[in-house]
Amino acid sequence: MTVPDPRESSIVAPRGGDLVRRHRLSTRIWHWINAVTIFVMLMSGLMIFNAHPRLYWGQYGANHDRAWLQIGATGDEGIVRIGEVRIATTGVLGLWKDSEGVVKRRAFPWWATIPSSYSLADARLWHFFFAWVLVTLGIAYAAISLVNRHVQRDLLPRRDELHPRHIWHDIKAHARLRFPTGVAALRYNILQKLAYLSVLFGLIPLVILTGLTMSPGVNAAWPWLLDLFGGRQSARSIHFLCAAGFALFILVHLLMVVLAGPINEIRSMITGRYRLPRERDQ
Repeated sequence: MTVPDPRESSIVAPRGGDLVRRHRLSTRIWHWINAVTIFVMLMSGLMIFNAHPRLYWGQYGANHDRAWLQIGATGDEGIVRIGEVRIATTGVLGLWKDSEGVVKRRAFPWWATIPSSYSLADARLWHFFFAWVLVTLGIAYAAISLVNRHVQRDLLPRRDELHPRHIWHDIKAHARLRFPTGVAALRYNILQKLAYLSVLFGLIPLVILTGLTMSPGVNAAWPWLLDLFGGRQSARSIHFLCAAGFALFILVHLLMVVLAGPINEIRSMITGRYRLPRERDQ
C-alpha cells in the first residue's frame, strides 16, 4: 500500500474523492490466488472430514472413543455434538438432501465440499495440491514483504495503537459503521492489523504445521511435531479449528467490504486504484 508523504513539498496530500494508488501488483496477485486457494482447501477439507466426522484430543481416536465434536445423524435427525451439547441440524448438517433430492447421511452437504459427490481420494488430491500452493505463496509473500518492508511499515501496530482505549475506540467506530475517510482510509486500522497479523503469522503457519503432523511420513522424519501438538488427533482438531478461523475471517472480511463500499473496495484489489471516501466536512 502506497501512501504519499504530505511532508514532501512536491506532493499534494490526497483528499476525499481523489483516486489514488492503494495496492501493489504483488499484493493483488497474492490476494486473489490466496483467496482461491483458501476456498478450495476449506471445501476439500470438509469432504475429507466427511470420511470420519469426529474430532478427538490426544494420540488416538476411533468410532468408540470419546469425541469432543461429532457431526452425524441419529434416526431421522441430523445432529452436531460439542462435548455434552447436542444441536439439531437436520437439512443442513448430518442429514440433508443432495442436488437430486436424495437423502444423505454425511456431515457436510454437497454444496459445501469439493468434490460435491463423496470421494475421499479426490478430496485429498485437491487439498494436498493447494496446500503446496499455500506454502509457496506464504514463502513468497514473506520474502517480498521483507524486501519492501510491507509488514514493518503497514502491519506492525504502533505502541499507542495497542493501548486498550485506542482499540476500544476502533471497535466502537466499526460498530457504528464509521469508517476512516480521506487519506486515513489508506492506512490499516488496529483491528485490521491484528486480524491480518493473526492470519499471516498465526493461522497459516499453524494450519501448515498441523497438516504436516497428520502425515505418517512426516511423523517419521519429524517426530517432534507429534510432541508439539500432543498427538495426531490433537493436531487434527487444531487443524479443524484453524479452518474455522479462516472461515470466520473470510465472513468478517466480506462483510466489511460490503459495508465499506464493495465497488470501490473490489476495484482497488483488481486495478490497485482506490477512491478515497470523502471527509465528513466535504
